[in-house]
Amino acid sequence: MAQRKTTPMGQPSDADLRLLRIYRKVVECGGFSAAEVELGISRAAISMAMNDLETRLGLRLCQRGRSGFALTEEGAEVYESTLQLLAAVEGFRTQVNGLHAQLKGELNIGITDNLVTMPEMHITNALRALKERGPDVRINIRMIPPSDIELAVLDGRLHTGVIPDLRALPGVHYMPLYEEASQLYCSDEHPLFDMDEATEVELGNHDAVVPAYAQTPEIKEVHEPLKSAATASDREGVAFLILSGRYIGYLPTHYAERWVRDGRMRALTPERWHYLTHYSAITRKGALPNLVLESYLEELARNLNTRSR
Repeated sequence: MAQRKTTPMGQPSDADLRLLRIYRKVVECGGFSAAEVELGISRAAISMAMNDLETRLGLRLCQRGRSGFALTEEGAEVYESTLQLLAAVEGFRTQVNGLHAQLKGELNIGITDNLVTMPEMHITNALRALKERGPDVRINIRMIPPSDIELAVLDGRLHTGVIPDLRALPGVHYMPLYEEASQLYCSDEHPLFDMDEATEVELGNHDAVVPAYAQTPEIKEVHEPLKSAATASDREGVAFLILSGRYIGYLPTHYAERWVRDGRMRALTPERWHYLTHYSAITRKGALPNLVLESYLEELARNLNTRSR
């Protein structure tokens, strides 16, 4: 049988963009079956679309079968390129709509984990106001690490993001949002739970969980007295180990509040063992005008100004 000839996708057509959008959703859902509901098309139609896309690109994008769904190396690269391309297309559409003063298009946001319990609901309020101004706006949120958010904002895959202030990148604009307090916690099953004061010497006698994610030098210094015996890649992992009753560790006060309220955690000498983390909304400097993003940032700034009065 003669091999089917492929045509390089140098100038994607509307049909190509449709295939790429299906591919993006399949990857984000983790397989064909899960993507059926999101896409509103049958699994057979999704499979046909993926076969067409692979033929169009001349690449094997994913493994599918009894062993499950998995991206190939080429498929992962095509997925990242797809995000950039679709973001650019959506940016163009948003700009054109802006000429008619119509608030339509997408807002792609990256957010660091566990900020939803912050008492200052700046992001939530701004998204609510944006949706009221533009009912047809589609909001896409990705919960990813700060470094991934920075890269995605810089290369255009994300319009904006919310990250801790760990460093200042020259190509990024920062809008200060939050000041997050963290304290040192143990669970009700830990030996320190009933102790009035936890000294540095006492802390050194107990195992601690420390973050495996990036921290400022000041925050790293606060962790130095701890006896590092475990690491966690996010706050949820820290909470798991604290609740085991075998570790102490730092958590944001708003995140730990639910367990403190139930008597399952307490802060250890909070007037001494604490630190602050500052968060900002970031955008790319010099990005093309985008009415949806500008409207969101306006609402975010308005909410911040209202809360500061």
